[in-house]
Amino acid sequence: MRDVCWRCRRPRPVCYCALLPSLPTRTRVVLLQHPRERKVGIGTARMTHLALPNSELHEGVVFEDDARIAALASDPTTAVLFPGGDAQPAGGAPVRSLIVVDGTWWQAKKMLALNPRLASVRRIGVTPRAPGNYRIRKEPRPECLATVEAVASALAALEGEPARFDEMLRAFTFMVDRQIEHQERSKAPRRRRAQAASPLAPLRPYLAEPARVVLVDGGASSGWPAGAGEAEPTSELVHLVACRASGERFEAFLRPRRPLGPSVAHQIEVPERRLLDGEDASTALARFRAFVGQGGVLGAWGTFTLDLLAQEGLGRPPSLDLRDLCARHLRRRPGGIAHGARALLAGEPAAHGSGRAGRTVGWLEVVLARLLDLAGEDDVAARGAA
Repeated sequence: MRDVCWRCRRPRPVCYCALLPSLPTRTRVVLLQHPRERKVGIGTARMTHLALPNSELHEGVVFEDDARIAALASDPTTAVLFPGGDAQPAGGAPVRSLIVVDGTWWQAKKMLALNPRLASVRRIGVTPRAPGNYRIRKEPRPECLATVEAVASALAALEGEPARFDEMLRAFTFMVDRQIEHQERSKAPRRRRAQAASPLAPLRPYLAEPARVVLVDGGASSGWPAGAGEAEPTSELVHLVACRASGERFEAFLRPRRPLGPSVAHQIEVPERRLLDGEDASTALARFRAFVGQGGVLGAWGTFTLDLLAQEGLGRPPSLDLRDLCARHLRRRPGGIAHGARALLAGEPAAHGSGRAGRTVGWLEVVLARLLDLAGEDDVAARGAA
């Protein structure tokens, strides 16, 4: 059994306690740590808490009924440290208490979504003075720093004296350097075995660039040739919805090239008139190609939509079958996409377009977010096992 430091909870050979400062602050730092993040040995919330006497560390996902967090959220001098378009620069309005959500990018987003009281608190962000040093973990966006880095930058802006708060980073640098040394000493075959063990390995290339994945779903018409009676129908794409993690959306109604099947509009939940007044298929598909762009990867639930696009001449671009990845992770068939999402404990979706396709793309978004979150955890575990 390994000898572990009771304070930092790291093995004694990589204990960083001797490098931790004790920095008094005017700002109360309140860390809300996702439970999964607590199990990550290279996390930095505890490191931050140990360095700041005027700090608190709470573990959980939902804090709506927590009296302490409710009191902080109702205080106008409280701010949440979280990057995003609506975040104000740190150093503006006075901040007495700073709430920091500690978790992966996807975990932090989900925690805010599950805590409306917390989500309503004004947000502040920081502009890194230098690139993040979290070289042992992938971040999905440039402004996403390790928790200790983000807090040090925020306190420097709120209280001044940047050099004083840079002292918080000595232990962080030590931890990163020791982890990299450990990885370099490990044998390559063992590292490859650990990485190959993850059923979500195909998602690793997109952990840092989730916006490369274009989530797509389509509706098909069973075209009935005029005068053919009960002839075998031929499917063609008539509705296409897509989105990417950056928030960009696409939707197209493709004018049918054959008479519509008798129940198509009902099945895909789109008014028949919208289909009949749709745009030319070649124009719609050209728009879709431009939307996907160079380097884009299609993400779908199963292969039905991918097969439709191939039939329409789009070819076979790189793709991810999220149903298959979901099944690999769950080790069973996930059923429909809503059942699969709930089995993964993903969030609730927002529709991204009309009809069944729009609803499905909404589900695809939360499924991808959850699978990326799980893939990131697998990646961290693989690095630790290497």
